[in-house]
Amino acid sequence: MRLATVRRGGVAVVVALTDGGLRELTGMLPDPRTAVDPFVQLIEIIDELDPDVIAAQPLVEEHVSTFAPLVPRPGKIVAAPVNYHDHQEEMKVAGNVSALGFFLKSPASVLAHGGTVRLPYTDRRFDQEGELAFVIKKRARHIDPGDFLEYIAGYTCLLDITMRGGEDRSTRKSFDTFTPVGPYLVTPEEVGCLDDLTLRCSVNGILRQDADISDLIWGVPRFLSYASSVMTLEPGDIVTTGTPAGVGEIAEGDVIEVSIDRIGTLSVTVSAQGAVECPTEGAKSGPRPPAQVTPVRRRTSASELFNVNTFC
Repeated sequence: MRLATVRRGGVAVVVALTDGGLRELTGMLPDPRTAVDPFVQLIEIIDELDPDVIAAQPLVEEHVSTFAPLVPRPGKIVAAPVNYHDHQEEMKVAGNVSALGFFLKSPASVLAHGGTVRLPYTDRRFDQEGELAFVIKKRARHIDPGDFLEYIAGYTCLLDITMRGGEDRSTRKSFDTFTPVGPYLVTPEEVGCLDDLTLRCSVNGILRQDADISDLIWGVPRFLSYASSVMTLEPGDIVTTGTPAGVGEIAEGDVIEVSIDRIGTLSVTVSAQGAVECPTEGAKSGPRPPAQVTPVRRRTSASELFNVNTFC
């Protein structure tokens, strides 16, 4: 099942992609009149959705709708820092996710597929980071890694746009528009085994990142389990798993695409319109990515190197 949020006439509606087109699911929500995010309402009942009932819902004409952020108002965005060994190597940092844990991004940073990333400053470097992400479907605390699928509504593509420098991670990654996500949420049974997935990210059609999801240092079960041991996760929260090597600078006019097998392709453009000088002094500190994009290369998977159990 593929689900999304689209904007039609200025109103956000939840839809499912079917063979017959986009079907509006408003009529299937428990109470569409409440202020609760309709997408969050939908994923709370996702296990009860009947494909035959979905196929009978009204069609949404695609030419009069545009994608909205997949989860327009996530409660929180939980992100994995340095979760691929090749990214740790290219950034020349000592610690990875095993030492760093996670960081939070502002919920206001979400951006829809087809949207525009807006760079805030003229004198700072900004990079693209393509990632696999997932959305929580029910309240979660102290999850056993073996039970991870009980808490995942589905998977999606995400870009963690990053300002380089010495400011706190959450600051450098939380500007408005710095978390493009989507276009669709794809349910676990349609995605299948995560170890079979490959992530690719390109800028202006040039491949920058190419990695197997099995290369994650902490796979989805372990990272989700850890995050839930620190805080309660709620329906609609977005969890993103980190980026592989190949991060690189982005600028005005760039087109960024992230593709993941069986999940889809997220595409956004970049604008520097309205950018100003940065008021903070972090530009000359913090981890420094290479001046040139790390060459794309295939590597032995982390599951082979470290015998990581990813629970396929």
